[in-house]
Amino acid sequence: MYITISPQKIGKTYSQSSASFVEYLEKENEGLKVDEMEHFFNQYGDEISAKEVISNIDGNTAKLKKAEPKFYSITVNPSKYELKKLENESKQLREYTRLLMKEYAKCFNRTINDREVSVRDIVYFAKIEHQRNFKGTDRQIRENQPFATKILNLKNEIQNIKNGYIQGDIREKKKEIERLEREAPHQQDGKRIVQGMKKPGSQSHIHIIVSRKDASNSFSLSPGSKHKSSEVKMHGKIVRRGFDRDQFYERAEKTFDTVFSYKRNYAETYRARKEFVRNPSLYFAALMKLPPNERSAALKLIGKSGAPIMPNIPTNQAQLALRIFKRLRRGLDTAIKSSSIGI
Repeated sequence: MYITISPQKIGKTYSQSSASFVEYLEKENEGLKVDEMEHFFNQYGDEISAKEVISNIDGNTAKLKKAEPKFYSITVNPSKYELKKLENESKQLREYTRLLMKEYAKCFNRTINDREVSVRDIVYFAKIEHQRNFKGTDRQIRENQPFATKILNLKNEIQNIKNGYIQGDIREKKKEIERLEREAPHQQDGKRIVQGMKKPGSQSHIHIIVSRKDASNSFSLSPGSKHKSSEVKMHGKIVRRGFDRDQFYERAEKTFDTVFSYKRNYAETYRARKEFVRNPSLYFAALMKLPPNERSAALKLIGKSGAPIMPNIPTNQAQLALRIFKRLRRGLDTAIKSSSIGI
């Protein structure tokens, strides 16, 4: 599972309205019948209109400055292994989202009117999408790029020949293009994978729009707070502040595992991903200490993420050759940054 939390921006400035983002999230409904559409939902309702979402989010920004985020986007990307545990993705992901937002509320280290923050204080709307397109950061696009560049150059040459700017054999160049199209390493349905092409298989994920202000439009609840969990004295009074992202990510996994009886491998955990970023040596040491069957599954998961694992990976820490270590780390780092690894 890969989760991101980010304030919504247009360039370098924060969005002053949620309208553009809501419109973007409606894209999958284009051309569908009403009973085929995915609607916005929240803790209390299932079929909420885009107009109502915009009205509620945009109308809940009291005292927020132009230079402050008005709302945040939370994207929850279950891995294909997690999605396999679901029988009805739309229904079960809605159920999971409502449980997740309860945990989200609990991760705020503050009180509202002398009580802990709860989900009833959170103004949010969520939407489930079932499609994803290949991006420029995806491994398939990056590894197909040399072929794409050559094909583009050949097409430009053909156009220049037609325009009389250069001389050449158009038929031979078209044959070369056909060869490059066939030999590109990543294909889908007999075609070279290009940016914008829909990804195969189940791609269901959750988009959540959450207001910066609480339901009373009086208190700021920012998941982007730099304060993880602290107390500060303000106007002679001790005030709790902060949002614990680590706790939220871990609770997100635990909630999914509990509800859907999912047995999470070490390589899929947020704790492992964080260890990899913070201390790669300890990450690989922990990986190699797993029981053989779990280690095998972990390496399989990592390999399918796009990390360039060598054929004979050592099975204990002493055998972790520096050459293999550096190569594997570089591949994993790229996969994580491109969100193509489900951990």
